[in-house]
Amino acid sequence: MAEYDGLLPLYKPRGMTSHDCIARLRKLLGFRKIGHTGTLDPEVDGVLVLCFGKATKIAQYLLDYGKEYKGTVCLGTSTTTEDAGGETIESKEVSAAIGREEVEAVFETFKGEIEQTVPMYSAVKVNGRKLYEYAREGIQVKQPVRKVRIYELKLDSASPMFETLLPFIVSCSKGTYVRTLAVDIGRKLGYPAHLESLTRIKAGSFAIDNCLTFEEIENKQAVGQFSDCLEPLESGLNLMESWTVDDHIAVKIVHGAVLPSPKKLQGRTFAVFNQKGCCLAIYEQHPEKSGYVKPKKVLANGPE
Repeated sequence: MAEYDGLLPLYKPRGMTSHDCIARLRKLLGFRKIGHTGTLDPEVDGVLVLCFGKATKIAQYLLDYGKEYKGTVCLGTSTTTEDAGGETIESKEVSAAIGREEVEAVFETFKGEIEQTVPMYSAVKVNGRKLYEYAREGIQVKQPVRKVRIYELKLDSASPMFETLLPFIVSCSKGTYVRTLAVDIGRKLGYPAHLESLTRIKAGSFAIDNCLTFEEIENKQAVGQFSDCLEPLESGLNLMESWTVDDHIAVKIVHGAVLPSPKKLQGRTFAVFNQKGCCLAIYEQHPEKSGYVKPKKVLANGPE
């Protein structure tokens, strides 16, 4: 059985869950050690970064990276699920077109750190049960509130006026519910609203233009070239702070040594590279020894 190590930027089509994608690839490749770096709702298409083999060790760090989406807010109706797949719960006619300046002014209010109420149709747990389970049974529970960050929010159109549809691009932190953002945008404009469509166009440093479709992967596998599709795990850590070490320290790193912290990285989690550019480990602040760091994940040959 073939062994694979690396990262696969997959174009996830609509209608599939992240787990569906993994199951399909496991069957196609006959390889089970595949993980994802954050789920993508079935109705959302776009970038889904998958980890193979040893690269599954860094999946949790890729989860922390920001995401970028292209979508459309639909004004005039709100739904149970906050997107186009839900049942309409409120309607209001958009009687007049809205000027670009008004929309941009509303967008501006969401930039920076904001609070979001987690939607009922989500997998977040309250009292041991997922919120969507309560929603399906018609049970009302208090929804958690999260702080997230909107780095950029802009219109994806040069039009001076808008009626029911607002095309947008948003760059945001992990954990952001873009459908909730769509509802909140509508509310500030004076209308019920929902998210009409959404595509993830970037996850960390991986962009949609670099993603492979299932058809492309199947074609590569048919001629024994699937491994060429995989990016080295280092490509998933290029947004993380790093420390490059000489060969003497590299030997200590792969054996899990506790080391004095580099001054510029004190108190932080960072990737350690050798002089050939290979990532050896992920290190973090030692919980008991001030000024020292310890391995959180050893990626090169050596003990965990």
